[in-house]
Parts: sequence; structure tokens; C-alpha cells
Amino acid sequence: METIEIFFHMNDEKGFTDSDGQAWNRVYTSSQLSSDSSVDPWNASQFVDKTKKQKGTMGDLLDQSAELSRKRAEERDGVDPMKSKYFDKYSKDRGGARHPDEKKTYESKNVKIEFD
Repeated sequence: METIEIFFHMNDEKGFTDSDGQAWNRVYTSSQLSSDSSVDPWNASQFVDKTKKQKGTMGDLLDQSAELSRKRAEERDGVDPMKSKYFDKYSKDRGGARHPDEKKTYESKNVKIEFD
């Protein structure tokens, strides 16, 4: 069985016919990973236990982790202490180098980039 993945915009017609004139059937699939609000954002072992048996991509896992980070930050005036602790350890282990996600600008002799 051959599978072709095609991206459709919301208002596009959802049918597909290949170059040989063969019409393809659309198969709907459900999301492999769902966010569960019952995970305590402060409990790392609960996150590991909850996600170790879930199907999905690494990106799904990172999205779930980012959501928990946002929840921790909301509770602590916009700063996630777990993320700050990770950035501090990263910097210490690398002789003071800052984590790329922590940097707000990149500058060289030819270019300066500011991140939001």
C-alpha cells in the first residue's frame, strides 16, 4: 500500500488525483499524542511516566514540555525556575556560554540579529 502525504489549506478542495489520473482516497487519522492537563507541571517524574508510553513524535513531546514550562512561568511571574536552572547548568558546564534559547541577540562583524 502506497501512502502520499499532501498538505491542504483550509479552503482547498480535498480531493487528489495523481499524474496517471488515479484518484486517491483520503484517510483521516487522529492525533497520536494529546495534552493531558492532569500532569503536574512541577513533577518531572510524573511527566516521564505519563509520556513514556505515548505514541507521537519528538516534536509532540517538546510541545508538551513547552506547555508545562508556560504553566510554571505563569505561576512564578513569567519565569520558569526549572528552565532557569537548566540554563544556569548549561552555562556552567560550558564555561559561561549561554544556551541558544536564552540568547536574545546574535552578533558578528557583519550582522546583528535580535530575537523576540
